[in-house]
Amino acid sequence: MSTSGAATRLQRDAVGLAPVLFQSITHMAPAAAVAFSIIFAVTYAGGATPLAVLLALVACLFVAISIGQLARHLPSAGGLYTYSARGLHPTVGFFVAWGFMLAEPLVAPLLYLIFGNVISAYLNAHFGTPTWLWAPLAALAGIGVWVLVYRGVRISTETGVALGAFEIVVFLALGITLIFAAGSNNTLSVFNPSTGNSSGLGSVFAGMVYTVLAFIGFEASAPLGEEAKDPKRTIPRAVILSCVLIGVFYLICYYGAIVYFGPDKAADPKNGFFYFNGGDPWDGLASAVWGPFAILVLLAIVNSAFANSNAGANAATRVGYSLARAGILPRALANVHPRFKTPYVAVHVQGALGIALALVLGFALGGPLLAFALLGTVATLVIVCIYILTNLANIVFYMREHRDELNVVWNVIVPVLGILIFIPVLVASFGIDFFGLGIVALAPPASYAPWVVVAWLVIGAVLYFYLQSQSPAAIKETATTFIEA
Repeated sequence: MSTSGAATRLQRDAVGLAPVLFQSITHMAPAAAVAFSIIFAVTYAGGATPLAVLLALVACLFVAISIGQLARHLPSAGGLYTYSARGLHPTVGFFVAWGFMLAEPLVAPLLYLIFGNVISAYLNAHFGTPTWLWAPLAALAGIGVWVLVYRGVRISTETGVALGAFEIVVFLALGITLIFAAGSNNTLSVFNPSTGNSSGLGSVFAGMVYTVLAFIGFEASAPLGEEAKDPKRTIPRAVILSCVLIGVFYLICYYGAIVYFGPDKAADPKNGFFYFNGGDPWDGLASAVWGPFAILVLLAIVNSAFANSNAGANAATRVGYSLARAGILPRALANVHPRFKTPYVAVHVQGALGIALALVLGFALGGPLLAFALLGTVATLVIVCIYILTNLANIVFYMREHRDELNVVWNVIVPVLGILIFIPVLVASFGIDFFGLGIVALAPPASYAPWVVVAWLVIGAVLYFYLQSQSPAAIKETATTFIEA
């Protein structure tokens, strides 16, 4: 069905391929992901971290292909929840939407924490400022994102293009520099699962929890399906291109870092990569090969955190808008600003809650990095489940509704392989061994993530049964809120 009523309609044809592409790219926060998400993976996968990155790239690429196949017929601000609702069942779509309402709003506060932590740590090391300064800095980032997202999708996505390009250039240059600096230490052993870790594939799968976290967001352009030009071509291209381009970027950065640092000592619990340079390894590597120009790395990470927060807030508010339009969330969240054409009530809710969540968890868990570990693992666990369902939706949707267009490779083989690759990551999030592979359990507070997700699903189940009794049309709406062909 088409949306009706100008008061609840997003701005059509507002953005082209480049801004939509960078909506996904900046949502992944390439520099922040390199500097923070993937370094948690090194503590598990060690010298085989580049392999964990490669496997995450392949798995996410298969999902990107499934999203591209579904977006051809179902462009929607609901994104992946519409795909599962229409491809599988409205009930599945509801729980995917409910999962997104946990995971997507976490993206912005995750990056507010990184923004505040990076600047605070730098100021503390060089000028002796108090460590709690991360909190007002995180709040400042949140306010800046709030204003950008409120003013309109065009200005916020165009900002993402400029910010995203800078961080990619800086870290790509550093990764290539490290590869050349490694000289004869360059080796393909980093793609051997047993290199520099305790449990081979078991360690790699545990590390993949954080390499997949680094990819989360490549699908973020899908909720712009109602605001993009020619969405049935633009969205698939943006999703697949962002996944491939940033996946190669991650590979270059972490191949260079690991071969330069040393694959065999990368996972050392005291002197490994995670602890190098006082817990700021990328600054240490940049200082070693770039000298005073290492300041560019700090700027790239700060830039990345802000740009990713902006993209995450864009995606979260569009999903909230779509759910409110369907009647699952309060209708007020579907209100669109008459001038800026943004879901401004959803923007205000996301802005306030994002800042509050970052500050409360940062203090409660003993620091921004520990809060980041918990929130990042929660987001990964939810999104991996959603990716698996998206692959399944690709298969069922084409077999049931578009059998005449079904392609065995794109609509069967690719999604099946995608599901199979993600299963070990899913069980690793729960700390469960997988066929005796010796999967390493995640450390606290990341190990608390499954309980957070289970609690959220219980609340969702209560809401589902309430809506089924009071407003069953709202559940069905998740399968029909898209632009007609």
